[in-house]
Amino acid sequence: MSTTALDVPTLERLVAASVAAPSIHNTQPWRFRLDPDTATLEIRAAAQRGLRHTDPSGRALHVSVGCALFNLRVAVAHHGWEPVPRRLPRPGRPDLLATVQLAGTSRPSATPRLYDALWRRHSSRFPFSDLPVPAPVLTELREAAHAEGAALDFPGLAETDRLLWLTRDAERRNTLDADRSAESRRWVRPPDGGSLGMPPEVVGPQDFRDRIPMRDFAAHPRPSELLARPFEKRPVLAVLSTLHDRRTDWLRAGEALERVLLVATAHGVRTSLLHQALEWPDLRGQLVGGRRRFAQMVLRLGYGPRGPASPRRTVRQALAQDVWSGADDGVLMS
Repeated sequence: MSTTALDVPTLERLVAASVAAPSIHNTQPWRFRLDPDTATLEIRAAAQRGLRHTDPSGRALHVSVGCALFNLRVAVAHHGWEPVPRRLPRPGRPDLLATVQLAGTSRPSATPRLYDALWRRHSSRFPFSDLPVPAPVLTELREAAHAEGAALDFPGLAETDRLLWLTRDAERRNTLDADRSAESRRWVRPPDGGSLGMPPEVVGPQDFRDRIPMRDFAAHPRPSELLARPFEKRPVLAVLSTLHDRRTDWLRAGEALERVLLVATAHGVRTSLLHQALEWPDLRGQLVGGRRRFAQMVLRLGYGPRGPASPRRTVRQALAQDVWSGADDGVLMS
């Protein structure tokens, strides 16, 4: 155990870093709790913020929590501890998705830039330029996914067209499905005290050429200047996949996804997520092109505007209330 004290400001910084992770529709489906006796931070599912129609299996919820778990690992190491993660640590507690123990003094971080990047990363649903992403960057992104037990594949032109067709088909189905359309619309809303969902301006424009099927959230009203713009002619896509498709694989896919996104951010590469085809089992199976793997995410990468960021819940909203009861002296553990 490190002799460094975990005080309230440090705890707040750790949780804020975790909360900065992406989540489907910005539902932020997580809750945090500190066990001071074991110096362990727990990440629990906030099931009430799950998407019953869009994500009935909870796969996207687990991927979202996996992203938050990776950010927490990065932040714990940055603050001087060795992060020891456990995924699904208690079979009898299905809502407890992961824990991270602060276990001893960490080695100097090999990826200090990722901690800086996690504060700057957010999706950009705006048009990118046609400037290609350099091959060394693509290689580093592929290695980032591999480091977390996943694969990241960059399709060629013909395969990219096929992935876009699958995504377009999924977007059409989502629009025609009344339950999914209504569910999506509920998560596009102006910022409020809950800091959940996405402001209309975050959704971004549609592709004027109708080549890249950006999610339109059931045609939710948005600023008129964002209605349609020409997107890049040759989008750079990537498919993140795992060998298996269990709950632990979903969490690890989220960790791999977030590592990839942070490495991309560190290189100045913008990213957005094309998740639509993953929401339909028959289309999801086609994303990997017949290989014996399971698609977990489709990414779009390129250079362009950052776009506005979605809001995040405060640390006190994300933390269990009992955490604060023992913090009167400002030190939670030492």
